Amino acid sequence: MKATIRWLGGASFVGETDSGHAVVMDGPTDFGGRNIGPRPMEMLLLGTGACSAFDVVAILRKGRAEVENCVVHVEAERADTEPKVFTHIHLRYVVHGRKLDRAKVERAVKLSAEKYCSASIMLGRTARIEHTVEITEVNTNDGAIAGRGG
Repeated sequence: MKATIRWLGGASFVGETDSGHAVVMDGPTDFGGRNIGPRPMEMLLLGTGACSAFDVVAILRKGRAEVENCVVHVEAERADTEPKVFTHIHLRYVVHGRKLDRAKVERAVKLSAEKYCSASIMLGRTARIEHTVEITEVNTNDGAIAGRGG
């Protein structure tokens, strides 16, 4: 896996992946940024959430769960001093589908956290990582949506 990051001036950079995709990253305006892209540390959170969401959806689908959507909300705290590493990360999974089994959804999240999600496992070496699950289910009788927290 390879990537190339090119400086665009100020605090702006474009990152290009070996798979042919590009993303602009930028720093805050007080550091010369123009607010034209996410901060590099935000990209780490996006990558972690996406990595884990990918795992959870794949595990649930493999188990033939009727998952229709998966949203991961990621919040993080950073150290006050340099290096300002993440010290606490909370991933909140909102999984939407039909007749979802809470135990199976929680198992998918646990497998992602402990075995498959390289990003969160790596960040877990410096940060305490928490996971919570919410299930939003489509009622097959009338199409209404009902939520179940956790």
